[in-house]
Parts: sequence; structure tokens; C-alpha cells
Amino acid sequence: MEPGLREKIEFALDTIRPYLEADGGNVRIVELTEDLVLKIEMMGNCGSCPMSTMTLKAGVEEAIKRAIPEIIRVEAVNLTIA
Repeated sequence: MEPGLREKIEFALDTIRPYLEADGGNVRIVELTEDLVLKIEMMGNCGSCPMSTMTLKAGVEEAIKRAIPEIIRVEAVNLTIA
């Protein structure tokens, strides 16, 4: 991951972390692939909440793409997308 990009991603995640933490969850960067897919891990309650897919798409991915438009999509490595 290029220098500075991780900081941008963390900054974007920090904008939504308070909402995740309020529900006992969090998110962690796993990797950014060469084709600009960000892989994250949904942690705490976010890993098992039935609304996690919605949180991932409407919350996490939206915040990331707004801050770093070149990222194609965000995937959670520990969620089964229904």
C-alpha cells in the first residue's frame, strides 16, 4: 500500500468508527489489493450483526469511496454477503 494511502483510509474509517463503536463494533484494514479493492475485517458486534452487510455498503464503503474515489470497492473478509 502506497505511503499516505493507509492514512487516508484510516482517516475515512475514523469518520464512521464512533457509530460502529456505539454498537460495540469496529473495523480493521486487512489489505488493499493491486486492483484497488480494500479488504477489511468487521470486528466486535459488527462481525455478527445481521445489519453488517448494510453497514459495510452504506457506511464503510461510502465513507471510503468519498475520501479515496480510486478505491473500486470494499469487501469484508469475515462476512458472508447474502
